[in-house]
Amino acid sequence: MSEPPNPSPTTTFGFREVAESERQRLVNGVFATVAERYDLMNDLMSGGLHRLWKGDFVTWLNPPRGPHPFRLLDVAGGTGDVALKVVGASGAATTAVICDISPEMLAVGRRKVEAAGLGERITLIEGNAETLPFPDKSFNAYTIAFGIRNVTHIDRALGEAYRVLKPGGRFLCLEFSHVDVPLLDKLYEFHSFEVIPRLGQLAAGAADPYRYLVESIRKFPDQERFAGMIREAGFARVTYRNLTGGVAAMHSGWRI
Repeated sequence: MSEPPNPSPTTTFGFREVAESERQRLVNGVFATVAERYDLMNDLMSGGLHRLWKGDFVTWLNPPRGPHPFRLLDVAGGTGDVALKVVGASGAATTAVICDISPEMLAVGRRKVEAAGLGERITLIEGNAETLPFPDKSFNAYTIAFGIRNVTHIDRALGEAYRVLKPGGRFLCLEFSHVDVPLLDKLYEFHSFEVIPRLGQLAAGAADPYRYLVESIRKFPDQERFAGMIREAGFARVTYRNLTGGVAAMHSGWRI
C-alpha cells in the first residue's frame, strides 16, 4: 500500500495558514491594492511616526557626504522613501538601486524619483528579496524598511543581503517590532486590531490589507530572535535600537 503524498508546506499569511507557494501571490495582492496609498497606510499604522523613524534610520546609516562612491541597495523600497532620503543626505557620488517585487509600488516610486529630479542617481528594478538579481559583493549598504516581514523565507532574504554586500558593507533593517513598555503594549494592541482596520476601510476603502499587515507584525520575530537570524546569516557586530518603546526597531549588521 503506497504512502499518502507529503502535504505541501505551509506558512503564515497574517494569522492564516496558507500554502507556502501561495504566500507571495497573496502578499503581492496586498501591495497592489495599497500601493497608491502606501504612505497613508504607514501613517495609519504608525500614527505618522514612520516619517521620524525613517529619518532616524538614515541618520544611523550615516551615508557619506564626500566625493567617495557609495552604492545603496534598498530592498522592498518601491515607493522610494528611504532611497530618496539617503541620496538627499549624501554626496553626489552616492547612488541607489530600489528593488521591489511589486510593479505597482515601483510605479509610485518611479514618479517620486522623477519628481525629485534624481533619475540619474536612483534606479528602480523589479526583483525578489529571496533571489536578488545582482552580483556578489556589489553594494556598500543594504536597507529594507517595513518589508522583511512580508518575505516568505526571511533566512533566504538575509542570506541574499549578505551575498550582495561588499566586505565592510552594512545591513540595516527598519521594521515594526514588539513593544516592551507596560501599558503602551496594550494601547498599541488596541490601536492595531481595533482602530487600524477601521481607518483602512474609511481612508482606502479596504480593511483586509490593513488587517493582514497588522497580523504580520505579530507573527514577525521579536528583537532578540531577529538579531539572532541576522547573525546566523553571517553578519557581525549585530545590534538593534528600539523606537517608540519597541513599536518599531532598527537592526544593524556588518559583512566583515
